[in-house]
Amino acid sequence: MQSKPVLSLDDVKKIAAAAEAEAVANKWAVVISIVDDGGHLLWLQRMDGVAPISAHIAPAKAKTAALGQRESRIYEEMINNGRMSFLSAPEIEGMLEGGVPIVVDGHYIGAVGVSGVKSAEDAQIAKAGIAALLG
Repeated sequence: MQSKPVLSLDDVKKIAAAAEAEAVANKWAVVISIVDDGGHLLWLQRMDGVAPISAHIAPAKAKTAALGQRESRIYEEMINNGRMSFLSAPEIEGMLEGGVPIVVDGHYIGAVGVSGVKSAEDAQIAKAGIAALLG
C-alpha cells in the first residue's frame, strides 16, 4: 500500500497566514481558498473589501489546480490558444490564473486558490502561502 503526506489543519493555517501576509503587504483585498487533493474545501478566507464573486472564484481555482495537478493558468492558456474544448471539462470551473497545487515529495496534496486582484498577483499570493509550508 502506498502512503503520502496530507494537509493537517496546522498546515492549512500556516499556508493561510502566509498568503494573508503577502496580500496585506501589497494592500490587496482577496479571498484565499485551500483545498485537499480531491478539491474539497479546507479553508476560505474573505478579506475586507473584496468583491463577493471572489468567494466563488477562489475555491474554483483551487479545485481546478488540485484535480488537474497543475496551475489553473495552464487551462486558461490552453483555452486562449484555441483549445475551446476545455470549457466542457468536467469538475473544473476555475480555469483562470491563481490556483496553485501543493506538491510535497512529488505528491499532489491540495491547492491554494486566490481571487480578488490581477491573476498574476493572485498566483503570487498562493505561492507565498505554499512557500511558507514547504520553506
